Amino acid sequence: MDSHSETPSYARTPAYPGGSAPPTPAPEPTNDKSLWRKLGGAAVAAGLLAVKFGAKLKGALLLLPKLKLFTTSASMLVSIGAYTLIWGWKFALGFVLLLLIHEMGHVIQLRREGIEASAPMFIPFLGAAIAAKSLGKDAAAEARVGLAGPILGSLGCLVPVGLYLLTGDDLFRALAFVGFFLNLFNLLPVLPLDGGRAMAALTPWMWIVGFAALIVLTFVFPNPIMLLILLFGGMETWRRWKARKTPESQEFHRVAPRTRALVAAVYVGLAVALAFGMDATFIEKDFGDV
Repeated sequence: MDSHSETPSYARTPAYPGGSAPPTPAPEPTNDKSLWRKLGGAAVAAGLLAVKFGAKLKGALLLLPKLKLFTTSASMLVSIGAYTLIWGWKFALGFVLLLLIHEMGHVIQLRREGIEASAPMFIPFLGAAIAAKSLGKDAAAEARVGLAGPILGSLGCLVPVGLYLLTGDDLFRALAFVGFFLNLFNLLPVLPLDGGRAMAALTPWMWIVGFAALIVLTFVFPNPIMLLILLFGGMETWRRWKARKTPESQEFHRVAPRTRALVAAVYVGLAVALAFGMDATFIEKDFGDV
């Protein structure tokens, strides 16, 4: 008989004194129940760990939209993606960064005035905005906040100017031109643009002049953004104009002559510098060339 087919030794019944055979050994108990018990315990522990981790993850996700950095960076990415569809990603990235620098001018000045301001929120094809409870305790503070955006934004335009001088790439020249133009456009003396904020420290009559100029520009260059500025600017101008004789409004617009002169000098000087920057970075295109 082949050795592999031999009866196991513990099942043999050899002769035993007394003529009886010893009891057959009971089979060794298996560890099935113990194994399942261990697996069940591990599964329960893993489930509890997953629940605890899920609760923490849920809490983190709920807090994530409240983080200013996340909100700003996410809206920036959306805007870059939107502008990429028109101009390509390189120009879109530079354009959004120029908008960020402009808005950070407002944020920095608001915080210098002791006013809490949110991080910039970007809105594709409409620009960017910040949230603040007020723009200052008086017209001088509002003017400082309004002018801070174009001032820092104009300085930001010097970056693509420098890159153009170093590389000769017209992409940077075009970015500088657009940046100069946007900051100059924001100096229009009409609410809610930055120039309208500056006029709060000079004379409210300039709001009427600026609003009339904006109407003309809207007819010449019709687009939805101009219509929105006309709508909101008209509402804000009318509200302030009606309240101009109230004691609160008169106190708000009481500005020292020296401050008025300084605001006027900065406003005019900045407008001239931006116009010069646009002229220097303008790229003449002959669309007849293929």
